[in-house]
Amino acid sequence: MSRFTLRSRLGGVAALAVAASLALSGCTSSGGQSAAGGGASANGKQLLTIPREDMGTFTRNFNPFSPNVAPMTQQAIYESLLVYNPAKGNTVPWLGTKWTPAADGKSITFTLRDGVTWSDGEPFTAADVVYTFELQKKLLGGYDYLAKVVAKDDHTVVFQFNRAFSPGLYEVGQQIIVPKHVWEKISDPSKDTNPDPVGTGPYTQVANFSSQSYDLLKNPHYWQPAKQKITGIRMLAFAGNDGANLAAVNGDVDWAPQYMPNIQQTYVAKDPEHRHYWFPPTGSDINWQLNTTKAPFDDVDVRKALSMAIDRGAITKIGMSGYTSPADCTGLSGNYDTWRDADVVATCDWTKRDVSAANALLDKAGYAKGSDGKRTLKDGKPFTFKISVGSTSSDWLSVANIIAQNLADVGITAKVDAPDWSAVTSSYEQGTFDTGIVWANNAPTPYQLYRGLMSTTTVKPVGIQTTDNYHRFGDKAADTLLDQFASTGDATTQHTLVDQLQALFAKEAPVIPLFSGPQWGAYTTVRFTGWPTEADPYATLDTRAPTTVLVLTSLTPVTK
Repeated sequence: MSRFTLRSRLGGVAALAVAASLALSGCTSSGGQSAAGGGASANGKQLLTIPREDMGTFTRNFNPFSPNVAPMTQQAIYESLLVYNPAKGNTVPWLGTKWTPAADGKSITFTLRDGVTWSDGEPFTAADVVYTFELQKKLLGGYDYLAKVVAKDDHTVVFQFNRAFSPGLYEVGQQIIVPKHVWEKISDPSKDTNPDPVGTGPYTQVANFSSQSYDLLKNPHYWQPAKQKITGIRMLAFAGNDGANLAAVNGDVDWAPQYMPNIQQTYVAKDPEHRHYWFPPTGSDINWQLNTTKAPFDDVDVRKALSMAIDRGAITKIGMSGYTSPADCTGLSGNYDTWRDADVVATCDWTKRDVSAANALLDKAGYAKGSDGKRTLKDGKPFTFKISVGSTSSDWLSVANIIAQNLADVGITAKVDAPDWSAVTSSYEQGTFDTGIVWANNAPTPYQLYRGLMSTTTVKPVGIQTTDNYHRFGDKAADTLLDQFASTGDATTQHTLVDQLQALFAKEAPVIPLFSGPQWGAYTTVRFTGWPTEADPYATLDTRAPTTVLVLTSLTPVTK
């Protein structure tokens, strides 16, 4: 998905109380077939088996530019110049071995790795990098700061910016690269499904493809053959989290990157010697976004009043099983803690539950309560709206139901709307939704986060698709601060600017922060060892993150 990770599963405020029993019952997904994989014996050739809990069926689409791309395309098949690891805060050279930013911040020169070939045996060169960025901008846009990409020679690429842009390193560095000699022959790259992909990644060969599962086997020309210790990957399709969790509990999968309620009891306790989990913070909040193109969400007092009405303690304890903590009015959490301004945190009150203050602010703003205790909008219509969440996301559905219950205390009726995620995402991208729950952007600095929350450059008109700033809020003051941040590489100056961005966020409440977003990840060492852990955070356990390739090239199969 674009900027939020699809979650699991089951609606209702009581979802967390019953989800554990459902996960252990006969509830299965449309794709709940056994792995040849997770429950099988370890002979050294076993496939690393992974569930995908939000896809009831797979389509053979390995086009990395497609919104319907198959899982692991951007993690196992295609690679980037570098990999940023938020769990450790380090940057790992990958297809690029080194990079040198210009003193004026207007260019970066990358040296490409020698000896890399595509899975069809053709050499990887700077021409592939140049072509990829041309294609990316043509198909999906973005990179407005990127003036030109130049191949100085086969192993040197220069990214030229039209202005100083310090965040550019991680943005261009983590773009996956595709082979020019393949894609330049495709007549319509936006629609081609790329059924037999050619990549530089460790597992590129598609095998045994069906709507319910498929395998990715070794790239025969991988540049790190010694790190291809596992035979391949098997992906399993599940229409919801219940079936994926059942597969994990039964030992049918090796890696379970989905939300599991009461994970210690339902999963780990079944085999504490081998089963483990780790949920590192992402550095970004999960936000309740309000469509600011619609009244009354264009009113900052309404946004703050709605925020004060909700109980983040109940949301994190019940809706999120206590796996995370409430957010504050900076919009920052997790790995962004070093950027948070304590003065902003101390002076803002709208992320703390205060029903009386919420009622008073709504009264003051002109949204009166009737004799029935229900509020109306300024045109006299009922103050009611929808909270949209995908039907398979049990945790977020629980959160939405708690919010709806809380809002009743201030005379507002919110209805939880739970179609499938494709419908929800479409309403976000087109701007037709009322409200929804969404991840904030995650990057090495808060620049990308605040740009996605407050920059006018990310605001698209309703009806025009966007993959960022779904709530469609922009502030010129934020633009100025973001431009100043991007134009300097001085850390002290950047921190001062982020302090100002936090203060602006606290003033405008463009979205309503709910809690720090954990990255789910559970695994068993029965068939594979070498997993990242809190003690060795060389990657996260999120199979949709760029760090996934670090895990794939670190695991060792068990032989019994």
